[in-house]
Amino acid sequence: MTRSLLGALPSRKGALRPEDDTVHQTTRPRLGDRIMAAVNRDPRTTPHGTRNDALLAVVLAVAAVCAGLFIDDGRRPDALGWTLLLAAHVPLVWRRRRPLLVLAAMVALIAPYHALDNNHAAPTLVAYVALYTVAVTGRPLRTVLTGAVVLSVSLTVMLTVNAHRALELLQTSGWIIAVLFCGIDVRYYRQYVASIVERAVRAERTREEEARRRVAEERLRIARDLHDLLAHSITLIGVQTSVAAHVLAADPERLDREAVATALDDISETCRTARGELRTTLEVLRDHGPADTRGPLPGLDGLPDLVAAARLAGARVEQDLSIRADPPPAVGAAAYRIVQEALTNAVRHAGPTPAVRLRLYDEPGALRVSVTDDGTGPVPGGSPGFGLVGMRERARSVGGTLDAGPRPDGGFEVTAALPLTVGEGTV
Repeated sequence: MTRSLLGALPSRKGALRPEDDTVHQTTRPRLGDRIMAAVNRDPRTTPHGTRNDALLAVVLAVAAVCAGLFIDDGRRPDALGWTLLLAAHVPLVWRRRRPLLVLAAMVALIAPYHALDNNHAAPTLVAYVALYTVAVTGRPLRTVLTGAVVLSVSLTVMLTVNAHRALELLQTSGWIIAVLFCGIDVRYYRQYVASIVERAVRAERTREEEARRRVAEERLRIARDLHDLLAHSITLIGVQTSVAAHVLAADPERLDREAVATALDDISETCRTARGELRTTLEVLRDHGPADTRGPLPGLDGLPDLVAAARLAGARVEQDLSIRADPPPAVGAAAYRIVQEALTNAVRHAGPTPAVRLRLYDEPGALRVSVTDDGTGPVPGGSPGFGLVGMRERARSVGGTLDAGPRPDGGFEVTAALPLTVGEGTV
């Protein structure tokens, strides 16, 4: 059956380059595959259907002439009989477009042909083809009703000619029923094949949509990582550069070389750290290793470095870490990035020497993160950034929540609740 379904697909001849012929050689489908492809295909959508039906009509007309000449089943047709017999084959050209109308025209031509007691075997094949077309293209109820009407008309005509012939037709009416049910069976089989193909196409489309969704999520993850990393590092470098510039401009004659050297060392260390994290973040964009390789995720063990960097930038950070168990890697990475962005915002917006309080503690089912400062907060009317949006996305990525805003007694506060159990595939 798989071979039959594949045979129904259009060929891709000429898709290979000439130099590839030594490796991949196109093979012509076998006769059985081509026959099954024709059976599986809806006759109304077959290419060159009218041309094929015209050739079929010619072949059946030749067979009918031979039957009229060599089969002794009634008298040999006269001029009118031959005209009616050949004319009955002409509507067959349009059988795919108007099957009922073609059958009606054929009955209208064959009925007087039989009424004249011409050779009764000659038009049998063309009548069966018309009946099969009606059965294979229409609903079963319509097919059964059509068969009953055709059989009734045939019996009526035969009764007017010869009662013995009418009895023989009634005895051989099983062939008509067999042709009709064969068409119905082929129609159901084609519907079954079409449903299989549709499910395969839908599954392929679903896979493509899932791949696009994963690519979009990965792009968003990289964008968040780059924002958190660069914003944090550039902010610290800017603060440390300002300290060095202040030391140089405060009293050039009594230059504090040690303070300048410390600031420059801090800048160098920040650059090295940022370069290492940037390399880890961009590993996913390279082709080395498996496709799911994302590098080690940052975790809670990196929080002391974030606190030390914020203190070097002038912030007075007080930390309270009360964590009894290690959270899942995704939750630890989200908490690390939220704390990183919150400390970066405090250093940038809370004033020259802000007092920052960092709290991390776990409770049944959740990890709580709280970062508060006593600064003035962002300048009203300033250009908005992506820090708060990124923190909320971090929290949502592991199924958590985040709130951020000014405190009633001054300063700014960021609080997050992250679940300690995350679903498969969460980043």
